[in-house]
Amino acid sequence: MTEPDSPAGPRMRAWMEKAFPICRSISGDGVRRTLDLLETALPSGVTLERTGVPSGTEVFDWTINDEWNVREAWIAGPDGGRVADLAAHTLHLVSYSTPVHTQLPLDELLPHLHSLPEHPDWIPYRTSYYHRDWGFCLPHSHLEALPPGDYEVFVDSTLEPGELVYGEVVLPGRSADEVVISSHVCHPSLANDNLSGLAVSLELIDRISRLEERRFTYRFLFAPGTIGSLAWLSRQGDRLSRIRHGLVLTGLGGGGPLVYKQTRRGDRLVDEAAAHVVLARGGEVRRYSPYGYDERQFNAVGFDLPVGRLTRTPHGEYPEYHTSADNLAFVGDAELEEAVRAIVEVVEVLEGDRTFVNLSPYGEPQLGRRGLYPTMGGKSASDEVMAMLWTLGYSDGETSLLRIAQESGLPFADVHRAAMALAGADLLGPVADEADIR
Repeated sequence: MTEPDSPAGPRMRAWMEKAFPICRSISGDGVRRTLDLLETALPSGVTLERTGVPSGTEVFDWTINDEWNVREAWIAGPDGGRVADLAAHTLHLVSYSTPVHTQLPLDELLPHLHSLPEHPDWIPYRTSYYHRDWGFCLPHSHLEALPPGDYEVFVDSTLEPGELVYGEVVLPGRSADEVVISSHVCHPSLANDNLSGLAVSLELIDRISRLEERRFTYRFLFAPGTIGSLAWLSRQGDRLSRIRHGLVLTGLGGGGPLVYKQTRRGDRLVDEAAAHVVLARGGEVRRYSPYGYDERQFNAVGFDLPVGRLTRTPHGEYPEYHTSADNLAFVGDAELEEAVRAIVEVVEVLEGDRTFVNLSPYGEPQLGRRGLYPTMGGKSASDEVMAMLWTLGYSDGETSLLRIAQESGLPFADVHRAAMALAGADLLGPVADEADIR
């Protein structure tokens, strides 16, 4: 896949800067505005399709909640000054807070306030999606300094029948078999745990859309976490059988190496492809656990879909997680760009992995007379030649190119390039041209 003419990092950051101030939740205008921003950043000719699922709709064991929107929310202290204000930071308000306008003494207000004593200058992120209540978040240093007296609380929000909205971008391929790439759209003003996945997905859409030929169809899903992916899954029916590979993307711009979380089975092709790429970049591979992001919905035993997850330092393992410290400064352009390159490499494996049979299996074929070997002998074999020798040596009709890359320690791209050269010289023949469903 060709690199773009300009660096991807500044482009992704510019999009994140626009999306960061939006007050997102699992439903409402914040999600719509975020989908609008995604849509405006798509390449020419690529469209985003939206689906609205009405409030009250049952999706498996869940029910789509009422739609939540908020216009204004603040707390004024005894002196009239704002103690917390949605206009200053979207994390100040507990997501899905019910409307309220009242005056309370400090001791009655405190149960509605949330802070982080271990990080006294940060604002925590809190939600109350399925329990009707209201609340505010503020730095612990501010909470401790609140004087006694009466406080005015104002939350101008609505919880009314509406819809949950998710968006999809589909890039058709030669096959109807799909690669699903999912990012959640429900977190307000959290740069790493939300926007990094969306920004990386946008960059991937641009690069994959420019492929001259795609083996698979690529479906990018932008949905609210948990309830959004469940709503999407509930509407797919038999189409779920088309999903051959998938990735959930989040937390790709913060610190730490890349971390790939396996599918529930742990032996799918996407597991092998991601491990091959991530380990070569000094990253880590972890076994599946039923806690995390939407990979746990895709991997639920009823679906058992081949969907892994790619992050950097996983959620809950870095102190900035779900706090105001997860801001734009916490996300690095270089980290975002490396994530894009890594996923592109995974896509190249999924697109290019094949199984070949050696058509000249009795000894090593003479590569020189086919223009595949250096004319000057006596030197050590080049990486290019070694890739051809490894490919010939293991192409027994059962061993895939990815397995050859793993066995040889060579990059998949080198092995694939060697296979194409050998096939062009009638030394290799493909066993089949079907999507691998491991």
